[in-house]
Amino acid sequence: MALAQLSLSLQFAPRFKGIERHRAALPRHSVARWIRHALDVDGEVTVRIVDAEEGQRLNREFRGKDYATNVLTFDYAQSPMVMADLVLCAPVVAREAREERKTLAAHYAHLLVHGTLHAQGWDHETSEADAEAMEAREIEILAGLGIRNPYGRS
Repeated sequence: MALAQLSLSLQFAPRFKGIERHRAALPRHSVARWIRHALDVDGEVTVRIVDAEEGQRLNREFRGKDYATNVLTFDYAQSPMVMADLVLCAPVVAREAREERKTLAAHYAHLLVHGTLHAQGWDHETSEADAEAMEAREIEILAGLGIRNPYGRS
């Protein structure tokens, strides 16, 4: 099966502590590969890596939750192609990677796959069955990328 085509814009917020480490974990070709493996149709995706302040502001403005979260998905179209922005909060991603004893790159890969699935209509907050289906799809995609199960189960 051929992978979907992807038009990718990769952006980093201008200044935040440790930005070099995040840039190193997110080479453009890897980001594109991770997203393409999660796309069912062609897509135009912007990935923006932000600091905690911007992450918290966006989460508060768009989800009504006043804290920085790991990934926010803004989906604009699912057909005939996926059009979305994925916003990842670098400090949250780094903290979670440490806590979960994952490499920064592996955690970013998981969150980019997760966000890309959201952009295509997958949702883990609607029901337990939907959450299980989404997790299973994430595990399958990540396994195809050579990344272990992010949920720690076999």
